[in-house]
Amino acid sequence: MARVKFVDAGGEETDVQIDDGISVMEGAVRAGIDGIDADCGGQLSCATCHVYVDDNWSGLIPPLSDDEDALLEFAVDRRANSRLCCQIFVREDLDGMVIHVPATQNA
Repeated sequence: MARVKFVDAGGEETDVQIDDGISVMEGAVRAGIDGIDADCGGQLSCATCHVYVDDNWSGLIPPLSDDEDALLEFAVDRRANSRLCCQIFVREDLDGMVIHVPATQNA
């Protein structure tokens, strides 16, 4: 289990405990995090779980797949640290990871 900190565009922080093996997206949906809509249910087909991974954590998660990269082309305000959180699976060593929810996800 790991604690993941979600930070919204206004700077409000919400800590969520997520079980190992569960995607960050699923943990966010279960916790009711605004801006993580997950319209496709984590099937890598919509980009409604677009987030920014804090730079201190980006080296600990797997690199973008070609499919994820292609979907992020449709994300508003894509950045170098943009990811789809349905593709980030929680592990114990990700305890404390910080995820920023783009303002455009709450629009």
